[in-house]
Amino acid sequence: MVVMTSKGKPSPRSAVDPLSDDRVRIVASHHHLVDPTRYFPTGPREPNTAEIDAQNPRATRILLGGVSVVLRTHSRIRAWGLENVPLDGPFITAATHVTMYDVFVPMMALFHMGRRPRFMAKAELASWPVIGRWFRLVGMQPVPRRSGKAKAIEEESVRILTSGRPLTVWPEGTVTRDPKKWPMSLKDGAAYIALEASRRMGRQIPLFCSITWGAASINHWWPWPRKNVVMCFDAQLDYADLLSGMEGWGQEPPRKAVAALTERIRNRMEDVMAEIRGERPPSEGYWDYRTMSRVPRGTKA
Repeated sequence: MVVMTSKGKPSPRSAVDPLSDDRVRIVASHHHLVDPTRYFPTGPREPNTAEIDAQNPRATRILLGGVSVVLRTHSRIRAWGLENVPLDGPFITAATHVTMYDVFVPMMALFHMGRRPRFMAKAELASWPVIGRWFRLVGMQPVPRRSGKAKAIEEESVRILTSGRPLTVWPEGTVTRDPKKWPMSLKDGAAYIALEASRRMGRQIPLFCSITWGAASINHWWPWPRKNVVMCFDAQLDYADLLSGMEGWGQEPPRKAVAALTERIRNRMEDVMAEIRGERPPSEGYWDYRTMSRVPRGTKA
């Protein structure tokens, strides 16, 4: 489909249509949608003051306020499932990464729920003017891509969890390359971190998928009229079966368990996104980042 430019020439239209008001109403008929750009959107709640005080509260408050204003200006954001956010203790959030909004929306929502997760993000963000410094102040764990330091990054992430702090990751590693904007193949770091942290703590660390959809249609130079964005903070993903025999794992979790949990995370992301979008994901399979092609579901990418 094309639209006409001011000079009468055809201009390609985004392949992603905006999330319609009708679709949001359908989602709202099944879930209680709240505004995550405000504090405690699900109702009165005890904030984790120790966590808040330990993470540069003034800088965090300023950044959170600025992000919230920008996101409200650019979009109408609604969310469900935020009551699943634990009041205390470690947990992992595995978030989709369709656009850069998929970084800001879940982080803003979790901060407004009174938690202060550390978050893994590409190291380049730390060098952004002004906002890069704020990212570091509010809990960013820089991830130098293609650095050969994957094990060190995973070890630091496990340490964050075993110290009692939550952690947010974007397991696709970058914005999805799927032409239709579905979750693509995942790096296995999130699954490895969840399994290894659980082994060290002797219990299953809560793991939640966060799925955001709607921002791919936003024109950030002229975002009006505002587009709909819906986020789900899903119920806890169970992987207790993959922890069986963890006392005998040795140095690290079995690769088979890591692959199984990685697939479980991606499948859940795809299922929830399908519900928000109101359409089925491509029947040919999911997008594999390494081959830049679709592979059948169940294939290890």
